[in-house]
Amino acid sequence: MQITPLIPESAPFTAEQRAWLNGFIAGVLKLGGSPGASSAHAQAKTSLLIAFGSQSGNAESLAKRLAREATSRGFAARAAGLDSLQPADLVKDKNVLLITSTWGEGDMPDNAVSFWDAINQNGSSPKLDGVKYSVLALGDKNYGDTFCLAGKKLDQRLAELGATRVVDRVDCDVDFDDLAKEWSKNAFTIFGASKPSDVSDMSDPSDKAWSKKNPFPAKLIANDTLNAPGSAKDTHHIAFSLTGSGLTYEVGDALGVFVQNCPEVVDAVIAAHGFDPSAKAGTKTLSEALLTDYEIRSLLGKTPEPGLTLDSFLENLRKLQPRLYSIASSIKAHPDEVHLCVGAVRYTADGIAHKGVASTFLSDRFPLGDTTGIYFHAANHFRLPTDLTKPVIMVGPGTGIAPFRAFLEEREATKAPGKNWLFFGDQKRATDFLYHDQIIAWVQSGHLTRLDTAFSRDQEEKIYVQTRMLQAASELWQWLEEGAHFYVCGDAKRMAKDVDDALHKIIETQGNKTADEAAAYVAHMKKTKRYARDVY
Repeated sequence: MQITPLIPESAPFTAEQRAWLNGFIAGVLKLGGSPGASSAHAQAKTSLLIAFGSQSGNAESLAKRLAREATSRGFAARAAGLDSLQPADLVKDKNVLLITSTWGEGDMPDNAVSFWDAINQNGSSPKLDGVKYSVLALGDKNYGDTFCLAGKKLDQRLAELGATRVVDRVDCDVDFDDLAKEWSKNAFTIFGASKPSDVSDMSDPSDKAWSKKNPFPAKLIANDTLNAPGSAKDTHHIAFSLTGSGLTYEVGDALGVFVQNCPEVVDAVIAAHGFDPSAKAGTKTLSEALLTDYEIRSLLGKTPEPGLTLDSFLENLRKLQPRLYSIASSIKAHPDEVHLCVGAVRYTADGIAHKGVASTFLSDRFPLGDTTGIYFHAANHFRLPTDLTKPVIMVGPGTGIAPFRAFLEEREATKAPGKNWLFFGDQKRATDFLYHDQIIAWVQSGHLTRLDTAFSRDQEEKIYVQTRMLQAASELWQWLEEGAHFYVCGDAKRMAKDVDDALHKIIETQGNKTADEAAAYVAHMKKTKRYARDVY
């Protein structure tokens, strides 16, 4: 959409001020008034719906911040999850900003699936004529062809249904603040903001002193190996002190951790490019900058570009981002502490040894007593039921146990009377039963009502958590009918999909439902927040 210029370029305004004034005057004229009119129509607020599809909480928190910003700019703005919307809501609001992430292999976030289905009904898809919209897609370029795919698909489909794109879609990598800021400013102007203002900060405004922009320097107070000798895995229990921070969190939240690259990788990259490690890179030496500021793991084994200057080299690097980990503790059980369950990633490809940047930093290169920056990332989609009597079913193999250790600690501390059922799996019981003593103690006390384990390599036929679900189909269905909340944490590509398939099958067979009825049952669970996934 183009705004016909009303303010001449010769007027004494900046380009941004001129764009805002043009949008404001155009909006007033559209309402039948004039720049100086004082009629109710001229003062009427423009509605603006900011819809979000969110898996980990980034899109949701951004949408809510922009709704507050839009309100301050004179809009009648609201933020809403796509799972609470029907296509008719877009027609009613007319002006729509849509923010969505992508997860798995280009999939819609869980809370966007029902909306996506609603706008893709064969023969009965809604018409969105008169809707003006723009899409902000959040993603990660490391996922290649599926980068921001959910946002791309939603953008295309809305246009196919007759909606008018007023600002081109913006596809954001993990460091999305600047792009989101520019996108929202452009959209607010075109939608006719009645007040000039500036989207100055995309970080989460809160009363807390510590944030992603200002992380708390947390001391490492524990680093314990959870696997027994002989395991093929290397999993660590990590604990940080929160003493003096004033910080708190809810179970289900994630912890953002600032990490460093492996020094050996830094040295290898510098040597391969023939740079001087002591050369200046801003206020740091090149070695220091590559250690703390940039993503460089992907450069291992790659042939450097001939004649590449240091400045060009640095310009092409992504910023090293903090890593998010599911919190593995309840603050009610461990005051002034936060715990993680971290699996160290190590593998060899094309003759090159690779290490997970964050996982091996925490497991191998971060001494007890040292500090690193941390912050809390709210996960409002992944919460225990407020009704403490409700049963809870948790499926978390491997390090996916993390949030469910937190859930069980929280339910124990609050004396929640609801039943608890845990599905846990890994390779071998003798070496890979993470948090074994604590879990067995919960079973013996009755706090953990039922425990089903699946150790895939303890027998010839591999058994997984979804196998145990199907074996317990009758009782699992009974719990669901009692109102149980169902949670999954872990690998998105395989485990989460297999667990979801098993859940559909159980509902279909045990509930005597068709495939479509089972799908509708699961969709209702998601909409009512009874089915939540923390997957990666």
